[in-house]
Amino acid sequence: MSAVQNDSRKRNKKRYGAGYHSKRYKGSRELEVGMQGILITCNMNERKCTAEAYNLLSEYADELFGPEKLQDSSEEEEGDEEDVEDALKKEVAQLKKTGVKQERRFQAMDSGANNVIFIKTQNLDSDKLVHHILSDLHTTKKKKSRVILRMLPVTGTCKAFQEDMVKYLTTFLEPWFKAPNCGTYQIAFKARNSSHNKRDEIIKSIAGLVGKLNPKNKVDLTNPELTIIVEVIKNVCCLSVVKDYALYRKYNVQEVVKEDIPKPDVTTPKIDTSTAEQKEKSEAEEAKQEEKTAEEETDKKVPQDKKEEVDKGDGEGE
Repeated sequence: MSAVQNDSRKRNKKRYGAGYHSKRYKGSRELEVGMQGILITCNMNERKCTAEAYNLLSEYADELFGPEKLQDSSEEEEGDEEDVEDALKKEVAQLKKTGVKQERRFQAMDSGANNVIFIKTQNLDSDKLVHHILSDLHTTKKKKSRVILRMLPVTGTCKAFQEDMVKYLTTFLEPWFKAPNCGTYQIAFKARNSSHNKRDEIIKSIAGLVGKLNPKNKVDLTNPELTIIVEVIKNVCCLSVVKDYALYRKYNVQEVVKEDIPKPDVTTPKIDTSTAEQKEKSEAEEAKQEEKTAEEETDKKVPQDKKEEVDKGDGEGE
């Protein structure tokens, strides 16, 4: 029995050890430099997050860019009358000729961080798509996801080293910040599984670069026109420039659906109390003035009454 147990233990080690794990996920696609897409954060459930992401992105992509067109769709319509074997042979021959698999509009990739997935996009603008989704959710206030938290577009990627980032951003930021273009901005930096980058140094270097592109560009941390998103995951830096970052609650799908609480309501009670106090003071002053006038009138009336009594007394004596 001991030999059998040892064999079973060896099998378990091979199956669940590091070597088996690396072989199992060796063919999986990961986030790499040069990709474009959407970073999506979730709450402890990446499978449901990918499913919700596919449904949500496909729904709005069809509205904004039209339905996805596949190369094999026209050929399938023409080959309805052909046999199945002939159709399969043609497909295999075409794949051998091209040697490349057809890429879909959305492809899920391993981001390299927990609770974060990367959806690679093909033949569409991810920043326009995400802004369209958030604007619709903000107006309709309809909740369409349970697990997805934030959706951040990625329109550019580079190596996650300060020199490489500054070199890449010099040309990447030109459409928004190079003269004659200018605007207010803020920098949203986040690093995951990366310790070689210091937040303050990277933000200062990016701000200096934006200032060189146009001195009229100014930092605004309350309500900026543009937000430079810098997301570092391991050795890959994901970049994008977005609008309405504060309005859409930092591109949070769950928060943007909630009703907006107006800020003036907090200050209105103070204004009301001050006006009420002013009214009370004015009323008190008016009451004092009335009392004074009443006293003056009584003081005036008293001597007149005494005079009348004196006049009556003089008449009775005579």
